[in-house]
Amino acid sequence: MLNIYLWLGSLTFVSSLAAKRPNIVVIIADDLGWDDVSFHGSNEIPTPNIDSLAYDGIILNNYYVSPICTPTRSALMTGRHPIHTGMQHGVLVGAAPYGLPLNETLMPQYFNKLGYSSHIIGKWHLGFFKDEYTPTKRGFQSHIGYWLGAEDYFNHLAEAHYGEIGYDFHRNMSVDKEALGKYSTELFTEEAVKLIQHHNQTQPLFLYLPYQAVHSGNDYERLQAPQKYINRFPNIKHHGRKIYAGMVSALDDGVGKVIKALKDTGMYSNSVIVFSTDNGGPTHGYDGNMASNWPLRIFQVSKGVTTTLQCGGGCITNTPKLSLHKVPII
Repeated sequence: MLNIYLWLGSLTFVSSLAAKRPNIVVIIADDLGWDDVSFHGSNEIPTPNIDSLAYDGIILNNYYVSPICTPTRSALMTGRHPIHTGMQHGVLVGAAPYGLPLNETLMPQYFNKLGYSSHIIGKWHLGFFKDEYTPTKRGFQSHIGYWLGAEDYFNHLAEAHYGEIGYDFHRNMSVDKEALGKYSTELFTEEAVKLIQHHNQTQPLFLYLPYQAVHSGNDYERLQAPQKYINRFPNIKHHGRKIYAGMVSALDDGVGKVIKALKDTGMYSNSVIVFSTDNGGPTHGYDGNMASNWPLRIFQVSKGVTTTLQCGGGCITNTPKLSLHKVPII
């Protein structure tokens, strides 16, 4: 049995794809629990926008991933098992003098050869100790976001191992001080919407949107959300769980705004949209975020939802798949 928790995702084929190459939008949530979306039967945290992707697309209930960030993201980007890229052993920390090997071809590089315009908005976590390991040196034409694995949602300070702390928010290769004080979920959504609105549609778009949500923040404040989202959950009495619900709700709102932007620009009818998490929710211990993976247990085979084939809405498949399959499938 693989040492994994789960992967949640949905991919929707919004119509029969036109003869031209479709736009590709890959949305990744971070540490989202299996039972923290309402299409899995939970009535505690409504997620109508994520649900709509699931119901209109194909749900995979037997999707395998690694239990932590870097290995899963390396498999997603390369289409190769982490043990073949040296990314299998853990997450990259701030002082790590290595990254995803430069001899690996990444998803944006494949798409660029097919004429795509490739962009990343959000979390990288695949190496930055040298410039050539950062996103805009690995096939993406632009990057707005952070390089490490976790940080404060508002001030974007990253507490790395060995006591280092620093501001980790970049616009391409420059430090983006304008992001200071802005909630990352809303900021990433805003940037994604602007990118879609200004995209030159003579060229297909590949947008990789790995949100910070709902990963825990720094040690001093693990759970963070604007009060307007927290106020949506008077039914939840546990303080930490209430904040977490607000984080999920902000994420769901963001997904809805991205989908609306695709529709408003006429791109939706020729787009493939993937929604997934990198792994399940860490309910306790380091990086614990109050997520719920009920009714799954650690000894169970990993479960999740994503897409492997094209069909009408409402399809569910139990065919086993791995995160590394996304590259050849897409």
